[in-house]
Amino acid sequence: MPLKKLSFKPGVNRENTRYASEGGWYECNNVRFRQGTPEKIGGWTRTTTTTFLGTARSIFNWITLGQQNLIGIGTHLKFYIEAGGNFNDITPVRNTTSAGDITFKAFRTTLSAAVTSTSATTIALTDTTGFPVAGKALIDSEVIDYTGITDNTLTGCTRGASRLVSGVSTSTTAATHSSGATIFFFTILVTDTDHEATEGDFVTFSSTSTLGGNFTTAVLNNEYQIETVESANVYTINAKSFDDATLTFTNIASSADDNTGSVSQSSSVAAYQIVSGATSSSEIAGWGASSWGSGSWNVGETSQEELRIWSQQNFGEDLIFGFRGDRLYYWDASVEDSLNNRAVALTGRTGASDVPIIQNVMAISDINRFVFCFGTNPIGTNVLDPMLIRWSDQESAVNWTPAATNQAGSLRLSRGTEIVAASQARQEVLVWSDSSLYALQYVGAGSGVWGATLVGENISIASQNAVAYTNGVAYWMGKDKFYMYDGRTRPLTCDLRKYVFTDFNTDQFTQVFAGGNEAFHEVWWFYCSESSDDIDRYVIYNYLEDIWYYGNMARTAWLDSGLRSFPLATTYNGVLVDHENGIDDNETGTTAAISAFITSADFDLDDGHKFMLVSRMLPDINFEGSTSGSPAIAMTLFPHASSGSGRNATASESGTNTGTVTRTATSPVEAYTDQIHTRVRGRQLSVKVESSATGVQWQFGTPRVDMRPDGRR
Repeated sequence: MPLKKLSFKPGVNRENTRYASEGGWYECNNVRFRQGTPEKIGGWTRTTTTTFLGTARSIFNWITLGQQNLIGIGTHLKFYIEAGGNFNDITPVRNTTSAGDITFKAFRTTLSAAVTSTSATTIALTDTTGFPVAGKALIDSEVIDYTGITDNTLTGCTRGASRLVSGVSTSTTAATHSSGATIFFFTILVTDTDHEATEGDFVTFSSTSTLGGNFTTAVLNNEYQIETVESANVYTINAKSFDDATLTFTNIASSADDNTGSVSQSSSVAAYQIVSGATSSSEIAGWGASSWGSGSWNVGETSQEELRIWSQQNFGEDLIFGFRGDRLYYWDASVEDSLNNRAVALTGRTGASDVPIIQNVMAISDINRFVFCFGTNPIGTNVLDPMLIRWSDQESAVNWTPAATNQAGSLRLSRGTEIVAASQARQEVLVWSDSSLYALQYVGAGSGVWGATLVGENISIASQNAVAYTNGVAYWMGKDKFYMYDGRTRPLTCDLRKYVFTDFNTDQFTQVFAGGNEAFHEVWWFYCSESSDDIDRYVIYNYLEDIWYYGNMARTAWLDSGLRSFPLATTYNGVLVDHENGIDDNETGTTAAISAFITSADFDLDDGHKFMLVSRMLPDINFEGSTSGSPAIAMTLFPHASSGSGRNATASESGTNTGTVTRTATSPVEAYTDQIHTRVRGRQLSVKVESSATGVQWQFGTPRVDMRPDGRR
């Protein structure tokens, strides 16, 4: 038989069975298509040595008048400006106490019984009056984390926990301890009447007085994350750093009956940052649901813990940003030492007039210079109208009061229940409700300023960040299909629709985000598979070739190249990575392999009428771009007895592998491999190409096989 070319259609199709998809590709990971042929995707490289706190859901890049290339990063805990490889914390402060409003209280006591086991999870104390119900303590040189107190006994103890020594987390070792040994508590009670803080919030203390011993002003005058909220007036923190192996309280004021100590804090000040958000969406119910003090006594509450999602955009060289359900904030890049200055509420800026006090989505019109809030409060109220749009006066971020002398205004959309997303497009601003798409167009002063045209009905959108605008077209993921708008709204034909939406955690739609990769004519969507509460999947639409492919990857936000050389993404490890930079995984700073593969659908000879025998294959692989001295991939042929029978399910040739007729044939392919000799027999076959080593880049072409009929059994 003459050699036969193995040619497959570009893209991956999972809408049909393996056999019904004959002539195409069926499975893949970390592979893209270029000019119709599959290749391993580009690698990624960490951009900084430092990390940021929290899970980032928004990144934005702009350049100041001083030519600083800046990146805004909004996480569920903080807001940062990245500049020159450093993450500068500009998280706004929501409240600063008056001097003397807060009090610190430290604790120590003794063991009422010896600790004879290094695995004991309960530890008996002499007295626990007023002690934090959960926290961190030190006995001799062992740190112990505990989760509760019952009858003067610490419960839920984790033995040999870590501690900070000179600012570095250092592990300790579980040990036995004598009765009467002193136990010191890292956990400090902070009293501040009506603090309104929640667990995970950040607070910075200043002008404190020492508590004595190692609780010095140098320790207390720091930023702390709140560990637990004890009541509306009390919360706990864990002291940051103790350099001595043994804590002492030589000067602490204490009483003999409860072994606790506090010192008057007549000048101390606490600056509370905006409340922390959630890393995922979930419905919570019970007495611990909702905010502190909400609802009636002894009645459980139900609330939706919403994902912390930010909007951000530059206004000139400055930055305006805010998260869903909160106000807007302003960071001034022009002031002295701006990177060390925190952002402030837009309502507090000079000249502020009727600035929205709550909003869901913010955007700025690039051409006309209006600031928009989508889903916001009407003037004179603090109640959110989820379908209301308001905009500022032209060229002003602070004047939102409509008047005959300015262009501030508002309008309300009618189709849908809430505005979900907005995006700047050419000569218009696109606005998605949960069921419709509108186009906002500037009509001029005296004519309503902005007019809304309904351009799409009976649609959906997965999340605020599910849309990418690239190449003059808006692409977005809905809740059951994909869409595009190029002047006309229509669904995209997707060969992976069933694969994506039948294995999807629909409780985490709000985590979905999209990003363009213009260099490869791609739109990426990242989402959570059905079994995951974190993003672990992506799906790609190549709009130049009108094809789809997919893979597994954990990212939280994406920014296409433009002002930077490479697309930028954030990870769950608190780092920024440049994509398409290199060919390996360098997220951690240590080179690791990117495993990549693609598998064809099943194919046969003569419509499967006869078995076929493949005795030889002539590969067609390009290793251009590889850094390894001997790059290689593996090619595997999978035989099938018949469509749907599964792989390797046929009868055996005598004397070989009793019980099987054919075997999977896997062969390494290197740069100079001209042919592969094999013996694979089946009614249908599929081929897999894969790599799992560092330094390997490959492109798969059109191999040829020596394939002949081999009977009908």
